[in-house]
Amino acid sequence: MTEQETIHVADVSEGIGGDATADPGTPVELPVVDVLTGRSFITGKSGSGKSNTASVVIENLLSNGFPVMIVDTDGEYYGLKEEYEILHAGADDECDIVVSPEHAEKIAELALEQNVPIILDVSGYLEEETANELLLEVVRQLFAKEKRLKKPFLLVVEECHEYIPEGGGMDETGKMLIKVGKRGRKHGLGVVGISQRPADVKKDFITQCDWLCWHRLTWDNDTKVVGRILGSKYANAVEDLGDGEAFLMTDWDESIRRIQFHRKETFDAGATPGLDDFERPELKSVSSDLVGELQSISDEQERRESEIADLRQELDRKDRRIAELERELEEARDLSSMADQFAQALLGKAEAPYREGRGRPAVGGGTSAADGGGGSGGNDGDESDGDDDQSVLKSYDEAVAATADGDGGADADTAVDAGDTVGDAGDAAEEAGEVDDTADDLADTDAPPDDVEPVTRADVAESALRFDDAVELGTREAVIEELRGRIEALPELSRGMLRHYRREGVSEPVAAHIDAGGDGDSGHAYSRHRPIRRAGLIRHAGRGHYAYAVPDLIREAYADRLDEESVREIVRAVETAFVPPAERSYPPDADPAEVESDRSPEADVADAEAVDGVADAEATEDAAEGDGSAADAADRSSASGLSDAARRLADRGRTADE
Repeated sequence: MTEQETIHVADVSEGIGGDATADPGTPVELPVVDVLTGRSFITGKSGSGKSNTASVVIENLLSNGFPVMIVDTDGEYYGLKEEYEILHAGADDECDIVVSPEHAEKIAELALEQNVPIILDVSGYLEEETANELLLEVVRQLFAKEKRLKKPFLLVVEECHEYIPEGGGMDETGKMLIKVGKRGRKHGLGVVGISQRPADVKKDFITQCDWLCWHRLTWDNDTKVVGRILGSKYANAVEDLGDGEAFLMTDWDESIRRIQFHRKETFDAGATPGLDDFERPELKSVSSDLVGELQSISDEQERRESEIADLRQELDRKDRRIAELERELEEARDLSSMADQFAQALLGKAEAPYREGRGRPAVGGGTSAADGGGGSGGNDGDESDGDDDQSVLKSYDEAVAATADGDGGADADTAVDAGDTVGDAGDAAEEAGEVDDTADDLADTDAPPDDVEPVTRADVAESALRFDDAVELGTREAVIEELRGRIEALPELSRGMLRHYRREGVSEPVAAHIDAGGDGDSGHAYSRHRPIRRAGLIRHAGRGHYAYAVPDLIREAYADRLDEESVREIVRAVETAFVPPAERSYPPDADPAEVESDRSPEADVADAEAVDGVADAEATEDAAEGDGSAADAADRSSASGLSDAARRLADRGRTADE
């Protein structure tokens, strides 16, 4: 290709803006180098001939063996295949090959290194994001390869206002096209933008163009653009241009000419359908080797997607197997815990006569403690033996959650432990997220220990405290007493575990059990852990861990209408039920051994006053309302749907007033 090589695309036309130095019909030729490497803009309203102009330029380039790529947004350039061997790539079955962004590098390689003309048809993609990504990757690859090859190459972009709009909202694809317009020429990469609305195209692109072609325009905004660039006389004349007629402005000869473009020679797939029968011409096919190279990428992509799908299925299968094994492990732990606790209950019953006369004597036993006997035989030697057995079985005593004093206590313990054993199975299944209706029914029939406030599963499911109505009718004191009552009803070791959760925030039962002074046996740990969870004072945090829930219970009790300072005040009042004074003014994770030495008697008095202050503030609120007697508060609590414990608290207050 020589610098003087040209292509004949049009002839001089008559009228305003005509070439004064040339007669009408004089050939108009464009220099090939400037067309291939320059920046151009072709515009005109629908039907004015802008797509025909682009096709005439492309046909001349293809006839002379020059490379070109067309970004076809409407699927109207495939008619070029009637005459030329050109690769039609896109998303339709009518294309030679269906491509995706993964094909971008290969497409750029075919265009630049193998000199293959390409129609990149983006009209068939259902997802606009996919079409934009494909165009972005192809242009990016062209730009990168041209920096090395420096080979004259033309990129034609239809409906360019969709990618480089004037009003903003330009994405990465538009930014890449602007980059080609500004810097592509030095690498040999030219670009032609085509649009029917010049007012909608970014002016930074139009003003940098080396040659511009203005077909008929009629909208005021569009003719104003013509006036600013060409002059007012052209702005008026552009409305009267005929089909295929245009004003051609070129930088290489600094001229503006009124010309008539030739008619394209190949099939016009973009022509408006008429009444004549539509007959698609026979189109040339491209080399099967070219399609094969692209098809191999498609096959590889499908293979990868198939492998990914298989791996996902395998992963799902293994996840299900892991979940199944975890359930089996949990069930095994439950069964072990049930057997251990049942054995402990039976041993506790058998050893009751040796525990200073508590419970019923064994069958055939001797005198009671009241008769002076410490054991089954009532003599000193038996009593000594009983003490030895009691020390040996001390761990079993700790494992029994509640043992009632007096006659019949052993039988009651056995019944309680048996009920708790059934409850453990339901609780463990609930923690694994696999509770069915039968397990719920069994768990609801648990017989709670006498020293633990009964809490139904419905209470726990509703976060144990739902004082939405009580906010209007009750007092803070009722909330504090409700929570303190639940805490004080816990066994001592369970309260120690709750204290551990307060310090740690999130932990697991065995760690809490050890921290509270218990052993590392999971059966013992979950046995003492269950009352805390049933009382709603902790909540399951996933993967066998639990979180301290007292602050959340207070927020929910007031429907999140308290500020954080008020929440902290109520939390401090509630925590007096189980947190030593030395820890209350320190962060939950502080070491009690470190803060105990810093604790002063005045601080203990201040804590007590803070708790009393909550009650005094509530009494003042009730007095201000004029109808805040304890009896009225009890009536309101009873009608508000509070738990049984809260209603009993209100009843006690009403009885005291009476």
